[in-house]
Order: sequence, then structure tokens, then C-alpha cells
Amino acid sequence: MSTPRLLIAYDGSPNAKHAVDAAAALFPGARAVVFYARQPMESFAAHLQGHPALEKLDEIDRAAFDASEAIAAGGAVLAEAKGLTAEPLVSSTVATASEAIIDAADELDIELIVIGSRGQRGMRATVLGSTSTNVLHHTAHPTLVIPSDAVARARYAQRAAVA
Repeated sequence: MSTPRLLIAYDGSPNAKHAVDAAAALFPGARAVVFYARQPMESFAAHLQGHPALEKLDEIDRAAFDASEAIAAGGAVLAEAKGLTAEPLVSSTVATASEAIIDAADELDIELIVIGSRGQRGMRATVLGSTSTNVLHHTAHPTLVIPSDAVARARYAQRAAVA
């Protein structure tokens, strides 16, 4: 069986790092794109056309893009250290993170999306949304959702309490 080409959604969080670890353990030596989705400031500032504040936002956006590249590169370094062949990729689009992940998987002909999960539920998940849930429900690509260690421990504890 050949190793799939992975797209690992990565934002630098402990959950994303855990997803990299899991992907490397499950698919040793796989080729991976470590993907960071960012929204440019211009998407928030479209109504400021011609306003002097727009210049300041451009400076902030350039710095944010540099930080985004550093996050993706750090994720690729982590993936390489875990045994994957990895390359960083930053998306800069007004789309949501889940839309950007799906679009990148389509464009790159990815065979498997790997994404971490924070395990949000209830009102918090309703208000904030869930990137992993949105990807699962809207992509045609196989998707592996890796729960964080904290989420996994809580789920085990919950099941043990019921049993």
C-alpha cells in the first residue's frame, strides 16, 4: 500500500502539533503539506477604502503574513523531525479556514486531510464554529481528525464514569 500525500492543517497550537505527531506515527515517511490558513487584514478593512488607517493595517498585515509563514515553516520542521517529508504552505484568503483547507486539498490533489480537534461542544462550538467539523462535512477528501490529548483524556474519563 502506498503512503498517501497528506495535507496537515496547522496553526501552531498544541492540538495541531499533536496532529502532526499522529500523522507521522500513522504514515511514516509520507509526503505532507503543512498548511496554515490566514485571513488578510484587507478582508476586515474593505470599508476603509482611502482611509489613512488602511496604511497602518497594511503594515500589520505584512507582519501577520510573515508570522503565518513562520508558523507554517515551524510545522514543516516539526513534521520533518517526526520523519515526514514536509513543505510549508500559507493560504491568504478571505475564505474561512475550513474552506481554505478544502480548496488547498483540491488544488494539490491531496489524498488525506489531517486536522486536529479542540473538542469544543455546546454553545462555544455553535458560536465559534469548528474547523474540523466543517472540513468533515464539506470535503470530498478522506479526513482524519485527531483529538487533542486533553480531549481524549476527557472522553475516556467520561466513558469510565458512565460505565
